[in-house]
Amino acid sequence: MASIRRRKRAKQDVWLVDYRDAAGVRHRVTALTKEAAENLLGERIRERQHPGLLSPDRDITLREYNERWLAAVETEISPRTLESYKQLLKVHIVPAFGRARLRELSRGMIKAFLVRKRHAGLSKNSVRLIRATLSVMLSDAADDGILLANPALHLGRRQRGRSDKLNAVDRTHSIRPMSQDQLGAFLAAAKKRTPVYAPLFLHLAHTGLRPGEAFALQWDDLDLATRRLRVVRALSAGRIGPPKTGGARTVDVSETLAKALRRLQLARKREKLERGWKEMPPWVFCTEAGTPLDESRVRKNFVEALEEAKLSGFRVYDLRHTFASVLLAQRAPITYVAAQLGHSRPTTTLQFYAHWIPGGRERFVDGITGPRARKSSKLGHQLGTKSKSTTSGVPEVADSFGGPSGTRTPDPLIKSQLLCQLS
Repeated sequence: MASIRRRKRAKQDVWLVDYRDAAGVRHRVTALTKEAAENLLGERIRERQHPGLLSPDRDITLREYNERWLAAVETEISPRTLESYKQLLKVHIVPAFGRARLRELSRGMIKAFLVRKRHAGLSKNSVRLIRATLSVMLSDAADDGILLANPALHLGRRQRGRSDKLNAVDRTHSIRPMSQDQLGAFLAAAKKRTPVYAPLFLHLAHTGLRPGEAFALQWDDLDLATRRLRVVRALSAGRIGPPKTGGARTVDVSETLAKALRRLQLARKREKLERGWKEMPPWVFCTEAGTPLDESRVRKNFVEALEEAKLSGFRVYDLRHTFASVLLAQRAPITYVAAQLGHSRPTTTLQFYAHWIPGGRERFVDGITGPRARKSSKLGHQLGTKSKSTTSGVPEVADSFGGPSGTRTPDPLIKSQLLCQLS
């Protein structure tokens, strides 16, 4: 049985901690205070219940474990994610905790570290990525038996003002979609300035695919007769892998895009004959050598098209944001937009794009005045099923996006979100 006893000494009394470890070996250690003795005994009891903590890795430092961990996860994550982990660990995490033993890290230490990073001028999103990287590594350390639990897991989730929490305004600032006029000007400029890359830009704007998913698209993935395509792979840092969410999905293709892809397919067949290729490259968008596109060259041509259209401040990824915002602006159901984008849950789509759902100026509060008032009110017709569509006054988006038109009955989920916004 473990126990704590007080021992008198000439200069200062001490507290004796008497316990047996997991192997049954008896130990007696002293502490200067009763509180320190209780903490020591509690730690030894946890170690006895968790024999893995008695392994040689028990005193491993974060710097030592960092090198081993990166080597272990290298083949399990995308190259882009791996580079992000390496950069965040090298610049932020290892300098702060490199000499500390993993089992000495506490939630308080990590919270203070994140607050310091925020005060140093880092954005909330940067701090969020630092915490997420540290948390992933410590979770693996817990799986390896070095830690009892991950001290960074769900850190500060109940704290509204925590340093890495992104609010709706922060998310909106990170999303920069083009307007319909800007998109039209950009696509026209791309066709004029960078005709080789114009079909790719049209494809991104009309399907909402992530750039890496479009780079890895193959002709066998297309069904132009039904105007649909399958997203089954993505290109990341030069390596082909599964899409970000891990699963395949089917995406609608607009009529405009389908015509452009048919023209591109015919041009590629002519190119095969001119270049003497034995087979046509499988990639829908490829280089002159028939290999997948290089991301840096795509960005360069994107900037050139922006300059031609007299636009600035946009990224290639913003074509995906443009696709989502335009569909929502024409009152496409949030579930449809989420499926097109490849979001696992519609709430993810709503979290980032709710700002672009038409809010209208309906006086919903007038509906609480009574049955007679509701029966004759305009609001009653809007919420009923017998009235005609109320979207006639809303400008429609070109149907080339392949989504529902502006005359489609609004999705009930969108309506409920509007009510929440007004509450």
